[in-house]
Amino acid sequence: MAKIKRHKTKTVNIGGVKIGGDNPVAIQSMTNTPTKNTAQTISQIKDLEKAGCEIIRVAVPDLESGRVLGKIKKNIEIPLVADIHFSAPIALEALKQGVDKLRINPGNFPEKDLKKIVDLAKDKNTPIRVGVNAGSLEKKFLQKHGQANSEAMAESALESIKKMENLGFDNLVVALKASDIHRTVRAYELLAQKANYPLHLGITEAGTEFSGTIKSSIGLGHLLLQGLGDTLRVSLSADPAKEVKVAWEILRSLELRSRGVRIISCPTCARASINVAELAKQVEQITAHIDKPLKIAVMGCVVNGPGEAGETDLAVVGAGKKAMIITGGKNKKLIEKKDALVELEKEINKLL
Repeated sequence: MAKIKRHKTKTVNIGGVKIGGDNPVAIQSMTNTPTKNTAQTISQIKDLEKAGCEIIRVAVPDLESGRVLGKIKKNIEIPLVADIHFSAPIALEALKQGVDKLRINPGNFPEKDLKKIVDLAKDKNTPIRVGVNAGSLEKKFLQKHGQANSEAMAESALESIKKMENLGFDNLVVALKASDIHRTVRAYELLAQKANYPLHLGITEAGTEFSGTIKSSIGLGHLLLQGLGDTLRVSLSADPAKEVKVAWEILRSLELRSRGVRIISCPTCARASINVAELAKQVEQITAHIDKPLKIAVMGCVVNGPGEAGETDLAVVGAGKKAMIITGGKNKKLIEKKDALVELEKEINKLL
């Protein structure tokens, strides 16, 4: 199977998680708790760590939230990113608190304030993500292009990059986000032709869990298939843990990352002799805690079942009045249908 050829970008170290270069595409999410409520925020981050989140971002809307970032950082295992708009004092406080990355839009800061932020980030060797969002694009680019199109977004990002470079700062990550696929994809494509900084991918404000998952999968999948993207966040109006789950599934489907159990299951038809939908859901539930990469198939009949099983670690296949457990792609054992989940669980435990 052909592998995706990654677009070459420089390497940036975010609190020990390296992105860019040949490093794996890293998965991010963002808390939705009040950041100043440290107990709630730390608890949510710990849940996200368990779900597989590798970098976490928190909104920092005021100085009170900025002053607790050090406490949050001490109580979590993954790198902490501070998301800040407009306020240089808050950005400086976040840096003093020791965050692992800063997310700002340089166009939102006066030159003298931006220099203060950059100088402190340089002293602390803290990377900065230049974030361009179609919903908050600078007026001059809106006036020039007549709308917040891909060209305007890419131009804004390139100007921000130039500003940072002129201040002697190149420890950068860049993001270009819109709430629709076409603008987002085109903006990243344009930027990738002119810059080699690591790209943070996302379809911003993608929507609810269902529609946002589909929109993000199409948009991010399109970019990743082109080799673009070094870290990503799936933005959903849902529990942030769902964002992490979707992100992993996107990367696993493209064979860019491997973690946890991948389930292959058929859509079922009149030939199915086991309840595939119910059993597949049960397998998903009992394997949700597993980090080890495993591939498990749940197939309704022997037409495609044994063939699919040949490419998995473990499979259950409907076989007339019985069910069949297949391990290692070839070792077959007939079982009673009612025992399918129990037998699968036994075999899963052997693989761990």
